[in-house]
Amino acid sequence: MALVKANGIEIEVEEFGKKSDPAVLLIMGLSAQLTLWPMAFIDALVERGFRVIRFDNRDIGLSQKMHEARALSPFFFIAAARLFGAQRLAPYTLHDMAADSVGVLDALDVDSAHVVGASMGGMIGQLLAASYPKRVRSFTAIMSSTNNPALPKADPAVLKALFAKRPPAKSRDEIIDRSVEAWGVIGTKDGGNDPAAFRQRIAAAVDRCTYPAGVRRQVAAIVATGDLRRYTRTISTPTLVIHGSADKLAPNAGGRDIAASIEGSKLEIIDGMGHDLPPKHLPQITELIADHLKSAEEKARKSRAA
Repeated sequence: MALVKANGIEIEVEEFGKKSDPAVLLIMGLSAQLTLWPMAFIDALVERGFRVIRFDNRDIGLSQKMHEARALSPFFFIAAARLFGAQRLAPYTLHDMAADSVGVLDALDVDSAHVVGASMGGMIGQLLAASYPKRVRSFTAIMSSTNNPALPKADPAVLKALFAKRPPAKSRDEIIDRSVEAWGVIGTKDGGNDPAAFRQRIAAAVDRCTYPAGVRRQVAAIVATGDLRRYTRTISTPTLVIHGSADKLAPNAGGRDIAASIEGSKLEIIDGMGHDLPPKHLPQITELIADHLKSAEEKARKSRAA
């Protein structure tokens, strides 16, 4: 675990596996710390011969916070953006966060990596694969979207549960309760999590970092970046798209749109999966991604030998 200088800011990074093995860069989603990547998933990739790198996005976890930038509530930002323009109101965009990802690779002396992005991380991954193609060996998007405005929106009840204005939590336990409640709304029903162990994971994340202002700025970055398809359509790297059929926060039409925008990509819809990486489906997700990485490595090896 270490802070590295990336794109001019400090980013918290963790590495697993041998430095000589092909690198896999894991990019997490909105408000999610690096600890949300399950260790069982990371260990499985390391066992298969990969060097796994995960990091906290800016404004979350132990990475640098943009304290000086104003953070509007998500609903107010979206309304204000219609009047004044999202670009003018957002302190940064997903393009900046893609540059952060490249900065992490630079800091670790990694020429190129397999990129795996979850949710907002999948949006960042699209920009990374499109704008820095030589740095991306393969791309995997999990429960993500092109941000196409014509796509189905999140369930209104879900948005209300996640973003409706409420009085600030008065205690650590209340913060944990609200987080557990939120995951109960967006996560996989009967996903295999042990309730007590899951609550402990949430508590550890709350103790590691609680910073609502960063979440608001990340929402602004998504809105300000807008439709990604003009970038996504240029991606030529081997691409895998994974999405749950029961995702109420990011409907699987978003994943289908990514796959439709990238020639030769592979789409996997996991029946019953919501907006999380649940134990119930993690073995399937792991195998899909591991096979995808191995296939991309073999394709690159044959290309070099030709």
